[in-house]
Amino acid sequence: MEFIVHDTVAAMGALLRLPLERRPDALREILAPIRSAIPMPGDIVGIHHQGGGFRVDADDPRYLDAVQRLADTDVLGQVERELTRAAEALGHLKQAEALQVMFVLGNPDDGHLMKVSGGYYGMGGAPGWLYLLAWPDEEVIGRIAHLAVHEFHHSVRYANVEWDPVTVTVGEHVVAEGLAEAFVRELSGPEAMGPWSGMVRGEEYDRAHELIMADFELAGMQHTSAYVLGDSAMRLFGQEPRGIPDMSGYAVGLRLVDEHLAATGMTAAQATGLPVADLVRR
Repeated sequence: MEFIVHDTVAAMGALLRLPLERRPDALREILAPIRSAIPMPGDIVGIHHQGGGFRVDADDPRYLDAVQRLADTDVLGQVERELTRAAEALGHLKQAEALQVMFVLGNPDDGHLMKVSGGYYGMGGAPGWLYLLAWPDEEVIGRIAHLAVHEFHHSVRYANVEWDPVTVTVGEHVVAEGLAEAFVRELSGPEAMGPWSGMVRGEEYDRAHELIMADFELAGMQHTSAYVLGDSAMRLFGQEPRGIPDMSGYAVGLRLVDEHLAATGMTAAQATGLPVADLVRR
């Protein structure tokens, strides 16, 4: 497995030193490789801003400081090293020959990013690509590489288990998130895990579990994200909330995966290629 980690830290540093009016085009140039691989309607700058990315239409002295922190701690090197470890741990499964990785700075004033997503998130569902976005404060900067592993786990799972946006179920999507977090924990310890699986507890967790299990077989990605990300994300995306507490899918998914691992003695790496029907008995 070859990992191609784009040097976006240097590129964003150069962008932030440009006059403000030149920054949108510089961002389009940075994002051009992933844009060409994953067609998206609309201007990529608008998509970037809506997704919690740093602003290219306003000066903010915090941005260059953040980019310098990323460079000083060699975050991109950390990402590549952790991905290499993950690929070795999942070496018994089919993997792509190469995977490109793009990291983008987040916007510390974006409420959803900071308050709901815990300051960072990623996407690993696009063939051949991982996309990572974070605001690198003290709590987050050391976890960006583990975020890459979480997203890489999705990439490996769906090289071995079918992912079809039309037929994917709520259960598959929820379990995939739980399994990815279990794998991060197995590889690097519980401190490497994201905050998402611990955000919902008590009565909120019970309500989320009931709603998710009731619609476990509901198919179609236009439905499943609501059960993983919760109501705040649905409002952000202009979709109908379903009464799901934020980030519930991670908590429920991890609980379901942990029950399977405890019952079978399997590791998360061993369970990665199993279909959801083998992971959750209903």
